[in-house]
Amino acid sequence: MLRTFCAFLVITPMLASAAEGPMAQGVRPLVIGHRGASAYVPEHTLEAYERAIDLGADYIETDLVSTRDGYLIARHENELSDSTDAPQRYPTRKAKKMIEGREVEGWFSEDFTLEEISTIRAKERLPFRSQANNSLYHIPTIAEILTLRAAKSRETGRAIGIYIETKHPAYFRSIARPMEPALMSILRAWAMDREGAPVFLESFDPDSAKRMAMETVGPVIQLLALPEHASDANLKMIATYAKGIGPEKSMIVPVSKEGQAGAPTDLITRAHKLGLVVHPYTFRPEAQFQAASYGGDPAKEYCLFQSLGVDGLFTDAPDLALKAFRESCPISAPSPAKK
Repeated sequence: MLRTFCAFLVITPMLASAAEGPMAQGVRPLVIGHRGASAYVPEHTLEAYERAIDLGADYIETDLVSTRDGYLIARHENELSDSTDAPQRYPTRKAKKMIEGREVEGWFSEDFTLEEISTIRAKERLPFRSQANNSLYHIPTIAEILTLRAAKSRETGRAIGIYIETKHPAYFRSIARPMEPALMSILRAWAMDREGAPVFLESFDPDSAKRMAMETVGPVIQLLALPEHASDANLKMIATYAKGIGPEKSMIVPVSKEGQAGAPTDLITRAHKLGLVVHPYTFRPEAQFQAASYGGDPAKEYCLFQSLGVDGLFTDAPDLALKAFRESCPISAPSPAKK
């Protein structure tokens, strides 16, 4: 797999006006490969990102944690046992830590050097997905992901975007591994910290999002986990430093305890009025992740959210999102990322 620097095409993706939304502009939402094409390949591997690109994703999303020697690697959590074979390869390295007020036991990225991380392999985190690729793929650094992104942009002739999340940034700052300066340094080295670069930066941590917003010219997205995070007052505050929000999808279409999709909220309208784009998460193909109202058909969910005006969405299966937008609810013009 690619590990060396490659030049990349500079093709600036255009975004629809947040105030009007993509439907008003006649464009489909951006399709963001959540942790790569994680419905098909173990998440946060070069193979998952490449699959997402090959399936047509506009952006690939990576979560970052830090190693002991300060390298940023792709994992959803700094605790590695759920998504890697670290326990089998390093059985004596188990530890207990307090991570943002919660005691966690396991194997932690910050206890391993990058050289040690290079010996660990990824595995499928969800038991109902294929385990066939377990222990085959290594854990990539952000530099390797940017290398892949650049090479695939050249290969496909389109600017593949990258969506980067800081994970547990307050914790890493508390152990003298601040993530934001390291990330900004890497983005500048790759000429990705510039106006129009195909990159979004995101975090659930408002402090981390604000730190990144102060240090980059690119768009920052504030992730939201709970309905109370979407109050008018909080949205107004977010609009002072971020270009958009990434809400959990039930904040837009609530789902009852019986699994029925309820009436949509006004979150998209309120966010758009403040000039914020809206990129909800996470759309997955399995029935247990969808409201029963959709009858097991992912296209119905994608089309509903498109009709409500989302500007983009995070999906484990980019091909299904694109198929829905192409066949089930096509609109008059292609996504601006495809122009």
